[in-house]
Amino acid sequence: MKRNKFMKFNAIIILALASFANNLLKAQDFSYEKKLKGNLEKLADSLTKHLKPWKVPSKIFKVEDFGAIADGLTINTIAIQKAIESCHKAGGGVVIFSSGDYVTGTIVLKSGVMIEIEKGARILGSTNLNDYPEMIESFKSVMSENHKYRLSLIYAEKADRIGIRGKGEIYFRGERQNFPGPETIGSIEGRPFGIRMIECKNIVLQDIFLRNSAAWMQSYIVCKNMIFDDVKIENHANYNNDALDIDGCRNIIVRNCFFNSEDDAMCLKGASGRLTENVLIENSTFVTTCNALKIGTDTQGSFRNIYARNLILGGIPDNLVSLEKKKITSTGVTLATVDGGNIENILISNVTISKASCPIFIRVGNRGRVMPGKQKPVPGHLKRIIIEHITGEKNFIQGSLITGIVNYPVEDIIIRDMHITMDGGGDVAMVNTIVPENEAGYPDAHKFSKNGLPAYGFYVRHARNILFDNVNIMPQKPDARPMFASGGDVQNIIGNDEEIK
Repeated sequence: MKRNKFMKFNAIIILALASFANNLLKAQDFSYEKKLKGNLEKLADSLTKHLKPWKVPSKIFKVEDFGAIADGLTINTIAIQKAIESCHKAGGGVVIFSSGDYVTGTIVLKSGVMIEIEKGARILGSTNLNDYPEMIESFKSVMSENHKYRLSLIYAEKADRIGIRGKGEIYFRGERQNFPGPETIGSIEGRPFGIRMIECKNIVLQDIFLRNSAAWMQSYIVCKNMIFDDVKIENHANYNNDALDIDGCRNIIVRNCFFNSEDDAMCLKGASGRLTENVLIENSTFVTTCNALKIGTDTQGSFRNIYARNLILGGIPDNLVSLEKKKITSTGVTLATVDGGNIENILISNVTISKASCPIFIRVGNRGRVMPGKQKPVPGHLKRIIIEHITGEKNFIQGSLITGIVNYPVEDIIIRDMHITMDGGGDVAMVNTIVPENEAGYPDAHKFSKNGLPAYGFYVRHARNILFDNVNIMPQKPDARPMFASGGDVQNIIGNDEEIK
């Protein structure tokens, strides 16, 4: 009898020691969390304190004084450009569009120029492709060499202190009947971008409405010191209708914005091959039929020190415009490196994700797209990511996905306090679904068993040190799949205190 009590006592001690050791291992594996969050809070405070709009000189340049006619018919490109040049030569100031509709082709912003579109005024993009000459930047990248994105309504290169503001609107008139062309993941022929800025600094877009470009609404490459404040975008006119693409830039604030786009809404890219860093995205809504908050697709450059907080992400609300009446978003959050760039030190906090096929998609791949003549890189790493305080509803059947590839795992991810509803209805066959590796493919979530992953919550594969803490995914119909499932090649995957193997 005494021997049995002694054996039970020993067993309890062994279990306690094992539990202690396991908890200690977990604490060590995720010990980066406190420091990472502290550093990114300091980054947010520093950007908020020090990154301010540049002081615009008080000189006024009315485009009418240079021959512009706001009748909705006259092509005013020359007159507007004259106003910009005069403002620039005078040391800077405000180029004002006061009332009416000003039609124009490509205009080039110069240093010191703030475009101001007053209430009741609109800049209208010309619908004649001949009014959009090619603007080929001196900085060479995948964008310039592979994709050959060269057309836009507004262009700037190597300018300092430039911006667009006002209670009016820029309507790019990019509808398909004006600028037809196929959807693409490569070059975009005959469809101008809205705004392109290359190697510029001290950029401000503030309190402005941008509507319906023929391709991406905005593209910024290798720029620094950028503020997007209270920018409203509606971009559902054509294919490839991204809202905001920032590539190889640093020191950025995006705040109080509303983006409704056909393609990616808030997107960080790396086609420049340069580092994107020091980014604060806050207090904004990004809705789309593609990806709401995204790092990728081109990831030749790396990404670090990015803090996104207080966001509404997801599909298109029923009361808003959407192309072809689509309402579902592919993902709420996508973090994907497939061209050799690294992604690290990311905090996404206090977000709502709704109407998403795949609420969270995290991916390391090996596409390796490079400029002609360049050697294909090895895959990059993706690590030290925290996504916390997530709510949402009406998400769809696919589930979320975290996956690397063989020898290049996703690492050091914390998903905490996530409470969302989803359709449910998954059957037993989905549990045994073979999820494609798609190692060299395009990194969109719909390429991976979009009709149902083997888990209704998170499917994890080729991954190390992933912590799901207080995660509750709530199917609205009975679902035969588990909340968490492993596709193999995993280590230290913890799902609500249970190890996933």
